Amino acid sequence: MKYIKRLALLLILALIALPASADELAELKELADQGDADAQFNLGVMYDNGEGVPQDDKAAIRWYRLAADQGDADAQFNLGVMYATGESVPQDYKAAIRWYRLAADQGDADAQFNLGNMYRTGRGVPQDDKAAIRWYRLAADQGIASAQFNLGVMYATGEGVPQEYKKAHMWYNISAANGNESARKNRDLLAKEMTPEAVSQAQELASKWMESH
Repeated sequence: MKYIKRLALLLILALIALPASADELAELKELADQGDADAQFNLGVMYDNGEGVPQDDKAAIRWYRLAADQGDADAQFNLGVMYATGESVPQDYKAAIRWYRLAADQGDADAQFNLGNMYRTGRGVPQDDKAAIRWYRLAADQGIASAQFNLGVMYATGEGVPQEYKKAHMWYNISAANGNESARKNRDLLAKEMTPEAVSQAQELASKWMESH
């Protein structure tokens, strides 16, 4: 079992608060040494945050990497964040892209969103709005409000897609429904530039999307 709290924001690591008696820690380390990827990941988070053990960046990286090499998407995501931000390792955007992509290809929505950011800003990869749109859409389809908001912005401005206010309004509306206040404000401002008929059509698109997701 993994003890994990994930946030879909670049620069945020998974956090953990594990009770760790000496016996529990010994048992977790035994499992990790036997190759249990969940245990390796949990040890990585514990050392990363100093929860139940002394904080140790090198140990955190070691355990994350062991779990990530076994295909653990959470560990891959955390390594991506650490390389993207230079947290405990030299900053390396290409390494961040590698780890994000491994997690994203397994369907990790946070990694998909962060990949979208990397492509949009050209960090570790050539700047590519179309690739950013692709990764944002995958994350948006899994309910990531920030990805939905970014799609709204890109449709409103014509970045990577033809400018289309109805789709921009749709994505802003969906993001706003998920609690994104900036999306609500952008939606209302955009509506002033649209005909009532176009707004109605955009609202219908948003309703259909939300019904199917």
